[in-house]
Amino acid sequence: MRRKGLISRLVGDERGVSAVEFAMIAPVMIAFYFGMAEFCQGYMAQKRMGHVSAMVADLVAQEETLTTANLDDIFQIGGLIMKPFSTTTLQQRVSSVTQTAGVARVTWSRGRGVAGRAVNETIVLPAGLISNGESIIVSEATYDYDSPVDYLMPAVTRFSHIYYLRPRTVDNVACTNC
Repeated sequence: MRRKGLISRLVGDERGVSAVEFAMIAPVMIAFYFGMAEFCQGYMAQKRMGHVSAMVADLVAQEETLTTANLDDIFQIGGLIMKPFSTTTLQQRVSSVTQTAGVARVTWSRGRGVAGRAVNETIVLPAGLISNGESIIVSEATYDYDSPVDYLMPAVTRFSHIYYLRPRTVDNVACTNC
């Protein structure tokens, strides 16, 4: 009986095939895992920033009269919504806009991390949103998201959202010292 040579024995040997396949697939699977984790973090930051915009508009639209102190408190609530994400790059602005003769102008505005809009500044609203003599609360939020791991998103990604809401209890929400 003749013994097989070393080469012929290795060609037919299938032991360790799974380990080789795993070694080839594992880096790809690990990259997918980290990529999905990073995508989910960014998506969650973007959704929270959108909630900040909506919540600020909602809280302002419920009031009849506001002060800058009230608005600063509302902006702090917006910062709490962003947790656990850093709020250092969160910019918030809320404005009351009234349309007269087909032109929408800012009645008052206040910002946190960004300047408020100028009084009587013309602002472009979506068509048909309000009619002449009506007002609307415009809440804007911007957030610069910097991924903690920077694998797939090495640069800062800027998210922004604008939310429009009509005043609930009065025709115009007033701000006494804006």
